[in-house]
Amino acid sequence: MVVLSFVVLVGIAVLTCLFMAWVLGANSNSPPFAPAIGANAISTMQAAFVIGLLAAAGALMQGGSISETIGADLIDGVTITPLAATAGLLTAAGFMSIGIYTRYPIPAAFATTGAMVGVGLSLGGDPAIATYRRLGIFWLLVPIMSGGLAYATATVLRRDDVPETVGVPLLAGVVGAIVANVRLGVIPDPTAEQGTLAGFVARQLGGGPMLAAGVDLGTVLVTIAVGLLAFAWVRRQVRESVESGIRSFLLVLGGIVAFSSGGSQVGLATGPLENLFQTELGLPGSLLLAIGAVGILAGAWMGAPRLLQATSREYAQLGVRRSIAALVPGFIIAQLAIALGIPISLNNIILSGVIGGGLAGGSAGVSRRKIGVTITFWLLTLGSSVVVGYGLYRLFATVIGG
Repeated sequence: MVVLSFVVLVGIAVLTCLFMAWVLGANSNSPPFAPAIGANAISTMQAAFVIGLLAAAGALMQGGSISETIGADLIDGVTITPLAATAGLLTAAGFMSIGIYTRYPIPAAFATTGAMVGVGLSLGGDPAIATYRRLGIFWLLVPIMSGGLAYATATVLRRDDVPETVGVPLLAGVVGAIVANVRLGVIPDPTAEQGTLAGFVARQLGGGPMLAAGVDLGTVLVTIAVGLLAFAWVRRQVRESVESGIRSFLLVLGGIVAFSSGGSQVGLATGPLENLFQTELGLPGSLLLAIGAVGILAGAWMGAPRLLQATSREYAQLGVRRSIAALVPGFIIAQLAIALGIPISLNNIILSGVIGGGLAGGSAGVSRRKIGVTITFWLLTLGSSVVVGYGLYRLFATVIGG
């Protein structure tokens, strides 16, 4: 009877994880293509389809670090039980469902972090103050970094003395160099769980002498080569047709950010089940990430169009240049967060970039009321999710036991 109850509880926890991943696919993975839709570079339905595929791939290849943070680092002294995981995931998914219904994107990182802190405290755990400090500092810096970089980039792209055959390709070169150093689970690395394209190619060519910060010369040269290739490709596209070339780069950027969003968001759904899968069931973490990836894929295909419309049309009417300015910092910050294992909100990053890029052309295109309401939603989400998560687990423990 005890075994049967445990199996049922595990099944409910996995279904809740799938539901949470579905909501993430519908809600938090929508912003990467919002600037492209706003610039009429792709249709809403096409964007939803591509987002699903790329976000699912990112979840499988990059989702491990965020999952570990959510599952083990938010509370000290206790481990998350299947019942607690279910309560936390239901709380977070509920908050984001409200965001989908009201068309105000709720930050998944805030909702999930708050919910898991709440259930952890309800289990009798101690607050992980050092983790909270690290997350808080990064979250506070996100709007400043994203909005500031987007504003500066958009301003440069709009300058008459910076030819578009130079400015846009340079941005592409920077993005290409960063892509070459993104850690992916499918690339082998003898010193880490995930390897980079630049590191892998450099090892095949012999590596070379070590430079500062433990990086070998081969990796640096491969990074530069990939950046130059990206520069050359976009420059050729822009020289053939400025508008067509810039739109092509915008779509590639959207795809890269969608991939990054999957890697940064899937852990919010799978993290609460880390202890259950790897310790109690002895199953590989890749299986858990695959479950999350399936949920994200389904959510993006079924639920993303509504949020895509909201974020692309109502926050700012951007052209293709300011849209690029919004996505570049989004990609950089998302990958930085994945590398550091910090759960982040793609809504926060992309919308800050959208606003920064919009302000570069004047404030007329930015809905200040909607921005204010969105920030209020974010702050309320973080605080109230702790309370709801705490209370929901207590209710479950009282009714079900555990």
